[in-house]
Amino acid sequence: MTTLVVGLTGGIGSGKTAVSDRFARYGVPVIDTDVIARELVEPGQPALAEIVAEFGSECLDGRGGLDRTHLRQRVFTDEAGRRRLEAILHPRIRAVTRERIAALTTPYCLLVIPLLVETGMTDLVDRVLVVDASEAEQIHRVMARDRIDEIQARQILAAQASRRQRLALADEVVENAGDFANLERQIADLHLYYLRLAAERFF
Repeated sequence: MTTLVVGLTGGIGSGKTAVSDRFARYGVPVIDTDVIARELVEPGQPALAEIVAEFGSECLDGRGGLDRTHLRQRVFTDEAGRRRLEAILHPRIRAVTRERIAALTTPYCLLVIPLLVETGMTDLVDRVLVVDASEAEQIHRVMARDRIDEIQARQILAAQASRRQRLALADEVVENAGDFANLERQIADLHLYYLRLAAERFF
């Protein structure tokens, strides 16, 4: 059986985790590229050594791990630096992702790729599911979660693909306006839909 791969994406503060957690309750495997990225930069991993060689030991925290906040701030306004970081991480993320998908025997899985539009990893997925929320809602959530001001939140949003770009890529959309009962209904419907799509691939 070849597992149907649903790529889950959405802007910061859209509620991707709330959506993926609800799919997981149905027993759907969730592969998160952010989690893979964190695993790849743990102490002793080759990717961490490459990052230090590229960006210097100031990228490490006091325990020898990656200081993600420092590195994120460093590459946020440095496009060349961000591309160097991506060149180190993205091929490894792709390889691990493919391995984990290949090991699955479930009808479908959820592959969480927050920057799907920006990284162009659409070749890894069969469907694109976008978690959509208004910009005002995104800003409110990011400010509360990360304890930052509105200016910083807007800067983060501006650095990502636009809402319109994500929606243009979507096969399906989950509206996440904060109504959890409605969110549950949407995901229940999508779960049945993806099971049907997965079954139809073999008939």
